[in-house]
Amino acid sequence: MFLCDIGNTSYHFLRDEKDFKEDVSSFDPALIKEKIYYICVNKKIKYILKDLENWIDLSKKIDMSKYYETMGIDRIVASRAVTDGVIVDAGSAITVDVVKNGKFIGGFIYPGQRAMSKTYKDISPALDYEFNFDIDLNTLPKNSIDAISYGFLKTLHNEVISYNMPIVLTGGDAKEFQKIFIDARVDENLIFCGMKNIITLFEKKLAL
Repeated sequence: MFLCDIGNTSYHFLRDEKDFKEDVSSFDPALIKEKIYYICVNKKIKYILKDLENWIDLSKKIDMSKYYETMGIDRIVASRAVTDGVIVDAGSAITVDVVKNGKFIGGFIYPGQRAMSKTYKDISPALDYEFNFDIDLNTLPKNSIDAISYGFLKTLHNEVISYNMPIVLTGGDAKEFQKIFIDARVDENLIFCGMKNIITLFEKKLAL
């Protein structure tokens, strides 16, 4: 099975359990001749792919009525990888989605650590710190770096654990956030797992 998750800067491929990336500014998708399933948040690339018959848009195989209209396809597909749990995708934004008994319950969007760090810096140069993910969230801070770290992380942490469900971390900052979600599972290929589940379900329906 050949899969591709296309973002704004790269094609992220998975073939035979091996993943690799190509830059969207230089890679020619027409070079791929075999059947490949993809999801895409890049409108320009999606327009290019519509004329390549071997590139199959997986978003067209999903019942979108189970989600809200403006929900990103990457979040939808990730939610199909989990039966019960809270998915925390820690990237430029942090998305949190709750899935129960295989059904998407809802979710929210939180600023990513770089966006939030810039917000503090814009308030005052005295607050220009990197976040301390080793902070003890059970103790009120007594220094500036821990104060901004606590303010950023405590709210997110408390909301996520309040659902009392398994936590799955994905995205570029997943391993950093595992420091505050100690029992969470990190899955860097969660999107691909969701894609496989959607394809399997689709193929079963075709076989009936």
